Amino acid sequence: MTLTARHRAYWRRNLALTLSLLALWFLVSFVPGYYATELNDIVFLGFPLGFYVFAQGTPLVYLFIIGIYVYAMNRLDQRYGVGELRRERK
Repeated sequence: MTLTARHRAYWRRNLALTLSLLALWFLVSFVPGYYATELNDIVFLGFPLGFYVFAQGTPLVYLFIIGIYVYAMNRLDQRYGVGELRRERK
């Protein structure tokens, strides 16, 4: 099967979105860990900031990343006409 220019454009945008969100995931997951010692010197809500970032902040960012992916892929699917078919309710 030969891919058309439209298929290539769809996959190019899909890969760009995925790679950018993976880069954000990497930054959120590993960069604060590198600075955990410095972050723990700061107290936030009675906890060291390093603990708070990993216990509360990163899961929220992960949910945000998932939400962005779902929203962006739905728009991309609609733009290129590859979305799921929806049945009309009677």
